[in-house]
Amino acid sequence: MGQYRYRNGFKLTLQKDLVGLPLTWKKPKIIFVNSMSDLFHKDVPLKFIQSVFDTMSLAHWHIFQVLTKRSERLKEISGELTWADNIWMGVSVENRDYEYRINDLRETGARVKFLSLEPLLGSLREVSFVGIDWIIVGGESGPGARPMKKSWVKAIRQQCRRRRIPFFFKQWGGVNKKKAGRELDGRMYDEFPDVGSPVLATAT
Repeated sequence: MGQYRYRNGFKLTLQKDLVGLPLTWKKPKIIFVNSMSDLFHKDVPLKFIQSVFDTMSLAHWHIFQVLTKRSERLKEISGELTWADNIWMGVSVENRDYEYRINDLRETGARVKFLSLEPLLGSLREVSFVGIDWIIVGGESGPGARPMKKSWVKAIRQQCRRRRIPFFFKQWGGVNKKKAGRELDGRMYDEFPDVGSPVLATAT
């Protein structure tokens, strides 16, 4: 992308000099840790992961959202990580083939556990959300985007209501995601877990 940080493309590259950067940001933020990476990739050393968790623990005024598809490794090393209350741990679940990731997440020490059901590619009607604190739903976007059925989304919303889980509807997606918008039954869903953090007051 013409930036030094991406000089190796998608080859695993550890940016060790940036690990402590959040400590310099004094204004509380919601920080998404893995916009183009996965902290639990098999080739990321445990010590590096621990250093990231140590920084997140020290930067207690921020909220850190960590998302992974490598739930097996997350479960394996969870006991070797420092789980501060401001570290929100999530897994991606696109359809029932990845339901096991939810079970792996439940066995971690995370204070807030969330699911990113994006892109949602199948019904999760029979999947249990017990032990989950937040659910994000969104459709696939861009050329060749696979459709997301409204019935799938409404079934998830219904279970969230039943279990009092905050529900965040991100987008319908599609080829033109902006045109499709993010309203569900005429309203927006921007719910977050109620953890008493002042940073969430500006996000909701």
